[in-house]
Amino acid sequence: MELEILYRDEHLVAVNKPAGMLVHRSWLDRHETVFVMQTLRDQIGQHVFPLHRLDRPTSGVLLFALSSETAAVMMPKFAGRDVKKTYHAVVRGWVKEAAVLDYPLKEELDKIADKDADQDKEAKEAITAYAPLAKVETDIPVGRYATSRYTLVEMKPETGRKHQLRRHMHHLSHHIIGDVNHGDGRHNRMFRENYQCRRLMLHASRLQLAHPISGEVLDIRAGVDEAWGRVMDAFEWPLSLLSPKSPDQD
Repeated sequence: MELEILYRDEHLVAVNKPAGMLVHRSWLDRHETVFVMQTLRDQIGQHVFPLHRLDRPTSGVLLFALSSETAAVMMPKFAGRDVKKTYHAVVRGWVKEAAVLDYPLKEELDKIADKDADQDKEAKEAITAYAPLAKVETDIPVGRYATSRYTLVEMKPETGRKHQLRRHMHHLSHHIIGDVNHGDGRHNRMFRENYQCRRLMLHASRLQLAHPISGEVLDIRAGVDEAWGRVMDAFEWPLSLLSPKSPDQD
């Protein structure tokens, strides 16, 4: 397969990561043979250095450095709050108003990889700004209700904890559709059966950062896949809702 390249110069390259694709090889997924890093390396003919990560089921903007020197400059910016990230998600229920959730999260440990890690670490700061963009009520019953309600939400994480957006939405009881670990299986099944949507409805739409060499502000955006398109069409939500405002509107 060929990855969609969203931005490229001699220092950086950004791609639109497909849902379900691992960023790099992991011994926890030994059976997998396709990874973003290797695919991109073969596609552009040079080594790439990951600057951040997207969970396997999440799609959207993924940025790489093209040298270890550039990576060394950029990594602290991602670790801090110098890089602005915008995500979109479809969640269960109606999110009534925009807000900022400041809810610390304990580190999620893997049963195998982290079996020797400290299980009682203190929760760390986790902050997510979120806002509803569109709502819908369908006549498809889920559980004991005759109808089902969903919201298209824009989210801007101010911190980068593991599975932060999924866990924060779970905390608010607005589970992200398609989330098998923190979501609601009944709604996930409804989306599979009625909209042929078998993915996590979480998309990294936009990345804003200062270029490590020129200082120019980069505004990199990624479009959505067919599954997103089907859901947006079924709910009569225009795709323009997924186009974040231009920088001068922020």
